[in-house]
Amino acid sequence: MTEPRIAIIGGGLSGLAVATHLRLLANEGGRGANLTVFESSDRDGGVIHTERIVSESGEEFIVDHGADMFAMKPPAAIELCQRLGVADRLLRPNPEGRGAMIARGNGLIPIPEGFVLMRPTKLWSMVTTPLLSPAGKLRLLAERFVKPRDMSVHDESVGSFVRRRLGRECLDNIVAPLVAGIYTADVDRLSMAATMKPIWDMEASDGSLAKATLRRVRSGEDSTERGSSGARYEQFRAFPGGMIELIEMLRDQVGRENIATRTPIDRLRRRGDVFQLESSARPELAKESFDRVVLTTPSSVTAELVEDLQSTLDDESQRDAAETLAKCLREIPYASTAIVVMAIPRELIARMPKTFGIVVPPREKRSILAASFASEKYAGRAPKDHVIVRSFVGGMLQPELLKKEDSAIVQIVAKELADLIGLQHPGDVEQRAAFVKVVRWNRSMPQYEVGHLERGAAIKSATDKLPGVDIMTNAVGGVGISPVIGAAERTARRVYDGLGEVLKVPTEA
Repeated sequence: MTEPRIAIIGGGLSGLAVATHLRLLANEGGRGANLTVFESSDRDGGVIHTERIVSESGEEFIVDHGADMFAMKPPAAIELCQRLGVADRLLRPNPEGRGAMIARGNGLIPIPEGFVLMRPTKLWSMVTTPLLSPAGKLRLLAERFVKPRDMSVHDESVGSFVRRRLGRECLDNIVAPLVAGIYTADVDRLSMAATMKPIWDMEASDGSLAKATLRRVRSGEDSTERGSSGARYEQFRAFPGGMIELIEMLRDQVGRENIATRTPIDRLRRRGDVFQLESSARPELAKESFDRVVLTTPSSVTAELVEDLQSTLDDESQRDAAETLAKCLREIPYASTAIVVMAIPRELIARMPKTFGIVVPPREKRSILAASFASEKYAGRAPKDHVIVRSFVGGMLQPELLKKEDSAIVQIVAKELADLIGLQHPGDVEQRAAFVKVVRWNRSMPQYEVGHLERGAAIKSATDKLPGVDIMTNAVGGVGISPVIGAAERTARRVYDGLGEVLKVPTEA
């Protein structure tokens, strides 16, 4: 009996994580998995990439093009590192500088200690923060008296939720910049139920965030949050050589010979009980067949492949499911961002913050969403006399900035950094920095807007009606490295169980 073949279309984190978990399941179950990952670009890893840059003076810098760390909650990412025996290599954030600051005019104000996203765990820090007026503080303290939402309401925008429970000032001055820094999103379109479900559920279970927080403080659940501000940095980890080490770890598990880069899949067809793939880069691929297909591409690309598949389905109910699936996938909006990375001599920064980063409220009308100091978070990223500053531009609120040339974006960012951290000689930053680079991620951030969970349920329901097809994408399964790895594990289990006893132990290791 031949070994079933699995095609994983898309070689980003989603695809590699699905393939890795399939390998682990096969090893643990004593049964093989014949799989191939197809990636259209010239490298795998998607938005996760690390570059080692050596300056003209011979100094080395480690620069992440996308995420530069991952969260330990949910635990899927750290658990995978433990299973693969690399957890002891992970770096903890530097103990000094944890936290973030919020831009106000040309100054920076610390996020109140114990405030995490939209939930204060230390009232005194909220009472004393200059980020809120006396009226804003009273409104925040009155949250415990705000009537809970009607339980018939299944979703709400983040903006609506925070205004209703914490007040407009708290939203505009604290929550909006924190959320924009994570999701590059418009808080008045972002789904509360899809992105902040634990907090969304607190209102239902406890009646208010204040009551939920008191319960959690008494039980010790908020011990980490009470020592944090903004992001809970103790709950993050990174690799010494940058996040590319995660991709290399997955690549090694999958087997590099099983990853086909520069192989865009142009058409997906059903032929009887098997699937056929067509690629202009590999015409011979059309002669091969696959028993199962996992689509991990961006939702618009996945929709095109599903529409192509639809034309080859004989069953009317399956054709209807494919039509519904493609429609739902196309409805998911994406944001584009650019990251301007500068390795700036420390002496050129007049007001270097003692935190890992800054976030900028939309109401400030500035041209950056946030800036992080990558070299301050983890050791070994840059020489001590330089600071790696990563500034984020664009997102849902300022997409027009990405129409500008790289050089223009660099100048915009340099001027903002001059205002906010005292960058000297901003007009000459490209000459004075060890390097400057602009990393563009076009349509790379799926937006979980109000109603996203319902759309996700419709996508799952439609996919379940297409035998042999699975969809795993951060447009549905979660934004962030750990949520993606967790969704990939669930997808791999579903695929592996679906293959059943047809799988057999491979003849080669």
